[in-house]
Amino acid sequence: MSRPAESRVSVFSAENRAEVPVYPLDVFVLTDAGASEIHGGTTRLPAEALAVLVILDGKKTVADLEQAMPHVPAENLRNVVRSLLGAGLLRAPTLAEQSGGVEVDFDAFFKAADGGGETSSPAAEKSADREAVYGAPELEREGYYVSIARQAVKARAPAGGGKFNVLVVEDDPDMCALIERLLGRDIFTVKACGKRDEVLAQLRQRPSPDAILLDIHLPDLNGFELLQKLKTHPDLKLIPVVIVTAEAKPESVMRGLALGADGYITKPFDHTALVRGVKAVLGVS
Repeated sequence: MSRPAESRVSVFSAENRAEVPVYPLDVFVLTDAGASEIHGGTTRLPAEALAVLVILDGKKTVADLEQAMPHVPAENLRNVVRSLLGAGLLRAPTLAEQSGGVEVDFDAFFKAADGGGETSSPAAEKSADREAVYGAPELEREGYYVSIARQAVKARAPAGGGKFNVLVVEDDPDMCALIERLLGRDIFTVKACGKRDEVLAQLRQRPSPDAILLDIHLPDLNGFELLQKLKTHPDLKLIPVVIVTAEAKPESVMRGLALGADGYITKPFDHTALVRGVKAVLGVS
């Protein structure tokens, strides 16, 4: 049963869609209001919105949603999700909800490390291709590109209180020292590592990093593969990841964005650009 169109407009207004980030790896869960829309007997929502509410359960991604509803254009579906978020009918699940209280299985984290590399969905690759083209001029001009789709809308709070904890995955000690010096002047503490075992040890620690700066070329670790594992791991995928690399080719940018990177910074970078980029993905002005 549906109500008149004017009721739908109140839920699906332009304001509800404004500045709400939605990208392929996102998952969402119902709020109490969203559950009421499904189970309350009446609804203000069009059929596509109801279908989205039913499908998104904290496990299925936005890319899964696009595959389940191929008759609806991808951008229209994302606008529906943005409107549902803006209307308070959906929200991002917490880390505890996603993990079900189960301890992170770090022993299996790199289980398939050499088993064929990373993958991304066709929908994610298509979206990232558009973003890479859009961001290329800014990347060339400024030395960094923080995807608008993944820029934090609301400021995050440091997981451990005090300063933000930034994990730098980089094997060049001089680069690590530079980043630590630049970020350490501000609202960040920095921990650096460059090998697989070191990365694993840092990810085991609690609280988790507030953000990760990730190089692509590492001695015993593929940065793209690590990014893919981070962004598909239930306890780690909400951590913003900014790629910091000398790889400035459009296809590399597209690859990073398709796998879920929240930003892309090229070496050598302007010192203030690095700080601005990290602050952007954390929603800090």
